[in-house]
Amino acid sequence: MAWPYFLDCSRYFARQEEGCYDPLVELRGGLDVEEAPPSGLPPTFIRFSHHSYAQMVRVLKRTAARCAHIAKTYSIGRSFEGRELLVIEFSGHPGQHELMEPEVKLIGNIHGNEVAGREILIYLAQYLCSEYLLGDPRIQRLLNTTRLHLLPSMNPDGYEVAAAEGAGYNGWTSGRQNAQNLDLNRNFPDLTSEYYRLASSRGARGDHLAIPQHYWWGKVAPETKAIMKWMRTTPFVLSASLHGGDLVVSYPFDFSKHPQEEKMFSPTPDEKMFKLLARAYADVHPMMMDRSENRCGGNFLKRGSVINGADWYSFTGGMSDFNYLHSNCFEITVELGCVKFPPEEALYTIWQHNKEPLLNFVEMVHRGIKGVVMDKFGKPVKNARIVVKGIRHDITTAPDGDYWRLLPPGSHIVIAQAPGYSKVIKKVTIPARLKRAGRVDFILQPLGTGPKTFLLGPRRSGPGLRDPPGGAGPHREPEEPGQEPLGARRQPTASGSKPWWWSYFTSLSQHKPRWLLKY
Repeated sequence: MAWPYFLDCSRYFARQEEGCYDPLVELRGGLDVEEAPPSGLPPTFIRFSHHSYAQMVRVLKRTAARCAHIAKTYSIGRSFEGRELLVIEFSGHPGQHELMEPEVKLIGNIHGNEVAGREILIYLAQYLCSEYLLGDPRIQRLLNTTRLHLLPSMNPDGYEVAAAEGAGYNGWTSGRQNAQNLDLNRNFPDLTSEYYRLASSRGARGDHLAIPQHYWWGKVAPETKAIMKWMRTTPFVLSASLHGGDLVVSYPFDFSKHPQEEKMFSPTPDEKMFKLLARAYADVHPMMMDRSENRCGGNFLKRGSVINGADWYSFTGGMSDFNYLHSNCFEITVELGCVKFPPEEALYTIWQHNKEPLLNFVEMVHRGIKGVVMDKFGKPVKNARIVVKGIRHDITTAPDGDYWRLLPPGSHIVIAQAPGYSKVIKKVTIPARLKRAGRVDFILQPLGTGPKTFLLGPRRSGPGLRDPPGGAGPHREPEEPGQEPLGARRQPTASGSKPWWWSYFTSLSQHKPRWLLKY
């Protein structure tokens, strides 16, 4: 059982002199102590070394303090052993979602012994802060138009196990799981099986699938719950999960459409877009583009170091499939190298190889289209569906009515629809060289705004259909005092005035249909 970290030892138990023991003291490891940069070095200095949990937290908090106007740290929860899952966020207005600003997350160390992603994200946080302060136009433009969240370590408990053995001595699986012995990348709900089941049903939705109730009957890690809660509270558009053990970029689906097949190409409806996202990373990675078959990841050379996950090996409960099928977020998996726990002297080279691919990938969030869905009064329409004809995967609008739809270049028919509104259809063309999302707004008209009499008809009477007293029914408004029955309104009045439908028919032609007055 995990320690109830929300309890305060001195408040709820005995005082310290009476022998109260707080197990979180060791985990904090002096987190409140400020670590100064090495003497004589500028604050922009990045130390390319492995970071313990306490060192990681200090670096992230110090970085956020240096760039307080564009960065802040926050926790999305705690690990099984009580360590905070600390995120550093970069944005023009940190701490809040801005209208039309897409959200991106980068997650490292989901497997505790795969540490390169953890260190790269720590370095990336420092790099973004320093380059923004130095006036780098690319970094300033990126952070002013994107809300970027970095979670360097999703599995800090597993990291401690792996780090105890040290770099170069770590086994292939030592520290991979969390403290509950759960593989976090197999611990998410299996929505892919449900998707395959629904795929054969015409009209069934294959997106925003609900978490099945039986999932909660099993063992769900607190780290997994924290990620799912994070996804519910933030409208992420793009994501990458950083791993180790090979050199390749994979994309969903990770679970084969035929469960017995260990390797089978299993694309999503957004196959073209996922390949573009994967290529954005692999094509600027110097080692992934190395033509040598003897290198790490050389077996993926003919594929361009990009592969569909299930075509590599199939598994259920993965985080990338869950992102795609439960939310609007597109997530890829990046394998950073064949050594899971590289020695310290290799970290600078790994950073140099992955810095440009990471930036290039994050910039891909500005591809496709974006916009706001609102009603005729300008009020945002929450959870409206954005449908792209030919792609059986919809995305939904955020609470402010804004949306982002990642799309490959070409012409697309885009539909916006929401309950209670008529749908709006637009054709959009995305040029191949366009590197920023096209703005496509939608204004939805409420249903039933025309003449109500066109929607009404005479009620059938019978033993199963009876109007309540007063003439009102579930599909008919109560008659107002002095109002004539519906049938009577079809006849001209005795005073010679025209019937209720006269203005409609006279608007259709210059010849007035007087012959209709005979009936």
